[in-house]
Amino acid sequence: MDKKTIPIRPLRSANITEGKSRAPNRSMYYGMGYKETDFGKPMVGVANGHSTITPCNSGLQKLADAAVRGIEEAGGNPQIFGTPTISDGMAMGTEGMKYSLVSREVIADCIETCVQGQWMDGVLVVGGCDKNMPGGMMGILRANVPAIYVYGGTILPGKWKGQDLNIVSVFEAVGQNAAGKISDQELKDIEQHAIPGTGSCGGMYTANTMSSAFEALGMSLPFSSTMANPHDEKRNSAKESAKVLMEAIRKDLKPRDIVTKKALENAVAVIMATGGSTNAVLHFLAIAHAAEVEWTIDDFERIRKRTPVLCDLKPSGKYLAVDLHEAGGIPQVMKVLLKAGLLHGDCMTITGKTIAETLADIPDAPRKDQDVIRTIDKPMYKEGHLAILKGNLSPEGAVAKITGLKNPVITGPARVFDDEQSALQAILDGRIKAGDVMVLRYLGPKGGPGMPEMLAPTGALIGAGLGESVGLITDGRFSGGTWGMVVGHVAPEAAAGGTIAFVREGDSITIDATQLKLQLNVPENEIEKRRAGWTAPAPRYTRGVQAKFAFNASSASKGAVLDLY
Repeated sequence: MDKKTIPIRPLRSANITEGKSRAPNRSMYYGMGYKETDFGKPMVGVANGHSTITPCNSGLQKLADAAVRGIEEAGGNPQIFGTPTISDGMAMGTEGMKYSLVSREVIADCIETCVQGQWMDGVLVVGGCDKNMPGGMMGILRANVPAIYVYGGTILPGKWKGQDLNIVSVFEAVGQNAAGKISDQELKDIEQHAIPGTGSCGGMYTANTMSSAFEALGMSLPFSSTMANPHDEKRNSAKESAKVLMEAIRKDLKPRDIVTKKALENAVAVIMATGGSTNAVLHFLAIAHAAEVEWTIDDFERIRKRTPVLCDLKPSGKYLAVDLHEAGGIPQVMKVLLKAGLLHGDCMTITGKTIAETLADIPDAPRKDQDVIRTIDKPMYKEGHLAILKGNLSPEGAVAKITGLKNPVITGPARVFDDEQSALQAILDGRIKAGDVMVLRYLGPKGGPGMPEMLAPTGALIGAGLGESVGLITDGRFSGGTWGMVVGHVAPEAAAGGTIAFVREGDSITIDATQLKLQLNVPENEIEKRRAGWTAPAPRYTRGVQAKFAFNASSASKGAVLDLY
């Protein structure tokens, strides 16, 4: 589409420039270099998540610049505005981690506010770190103008002693060092070589999980979700995304035309097939809420039971996102699922093509010279890995990765902690033993507040060799890099009077990944007695965004959204 192409529908942005009473509005545009002819062009937002806070986002400016060029070449007026980010990897284990999930809401608010306040005709969102993705998509769906998501791209692997490294390597090395398995110098070497440059964490952790799901959802371009940030194809894809968006504006193709229940099923199927992050459950509950699509935590279990794990990806597998890209990327995974009848091929995408049309030229089976993507008859696991566990400890549900566990059932004494730091110290001090079930509570949406991730204690357990023999349950979250006998998102949370608040040191707890149960083995009358004597703790924050989040946050089983009224 050339510069002379004029959209065939009335421009939304015309509302702020037409009529004599609105003439002062035009003056402000003239102050930015606009010409009279510009007011007949679409005003297109570029929500730019660039920052030097984290490697995930420090390589985004070149993508935003490419998108701006694409919008201009396609006859639009780009309007750039910023969105914030919090680095989960940097904040992990600190009080700052409690701002991570909060940032999802702030990002969504930023996009909704700018798009609606400035009457933009469309928006292109550029994001990198974990919460950039769900926050961006929630903002897109709230505003519901033509939109496309541009993922910042994955990082390339670090190298040390001939091995590939990534961010999780560092957290696990801390546990190895504490257990005396590696020296202080080896820990420092891993720390200094794990992150070689720009891009989001390299395994099928939360950022790559969400980007892959957005591609499956139809809101990002094919192949774009597994490109590496340093590579030129990522910049080219950003520019092409802008041109595709301009065509969507011309056709008035909106996000809620694309993000339907069937599209959500496609996205979750790809999450299961790729071995994605537990955080995807929380975020897609929130995305469905923003789209006003009926979707519950039980829908994840429904999709899990019919979807095999096809990809051998970290954290529990061998490969990184760059390897998946080389093997055929998300389109190849989707084609395998489509041929098996596990995707809805009639779902629309932002390109104007259906899923089936988009995948028409993709081979039916993955290449034989790679083993990142398995065939449908030889999957990694016959059923998906993200299970919803229920029981008296989690009547609303909890989330666990259950595939690949040597011991899918554990019953052991509770080791109770009301914060993450004391739990981590207990692991590092060697006070947690095989057979224990760690309980980390008051870390949910309201109790944390902000539902912090806990890669530090889970990474330390793996590093200490306890990943298969120690259970861990929490009303908080886990990093996408977490694996092992761990259960998160326990709901109702402790701060809301959930049963997890009444667990006492030494109580027997069962985690059963085969029967999908999470059970406190204490008589019901004793639990009720403890409930009657329980008092909700005082809020940790009484002012600012944390206080607002704690006051408004829904249960994790509802996506921890703030506008569930």
